[in-house]
Amino acid sequence: MALNLLMSDVPINVTLPDEAENRYIDLSQKKISNCVGCFGCWVKTPGKCVIRDDAVSIYPLIAQSSKVIYVSKICYGSYDIVMKTMLERALPVQQAFIRLYQGETHHFQRNVAEKEAVIIAYGDLSEESRELFQRLIARNSKNMVFKKWEIFFVSENEVENTVQREVDKWKK
Repeated sequence: MALNLLMSDVPINVTLPDEAENRYIDLSQKKISNCVGCFGCWVKTPGKCVIRDDAVSIYPLIAQSSKVIYVSKICYGSYDIVMKTMLERALPVQQAFIRLYQGETHHFQRNVAEKEAVIIAYGDLSEESRELFQRLIARNSKNMVFKKWEIFFVSENEVENTVQREVDKWKK
């Protein structure tokens, strides 16, 4: 059974389909420390972060998910702090070894499912921020194993409705 993951940087009132493989994580309610760049997850404890906080229970879900929805405020053309911190802490799902992937060098993954990703972006929606964010997602899509991805730029008032519309597609 495939895992579907909704991960948001703000609380969202959303109804997930009843299936057990659907998960919602409100990152604003989690304790997630910054990656310290020690590479312990590659050398000391391969595949496991040495920092013991909520991130260690989240990055395995990211790796296992075949469908993800990331909801994040956009700040300077990137994910806002809590989402960016969580995605950086998912480093243990990669290996230190490098491979040629789609003509570029990228890390080997540790049992990471290919994903269909939806990114719902709100906040600074200037044209420059949108373009930067689109380039970021295009680059990240290779390391995050996105086989297909789509970005929705919405106002803060549209976030919940957009999330619900995308979650409802999980039923199909």
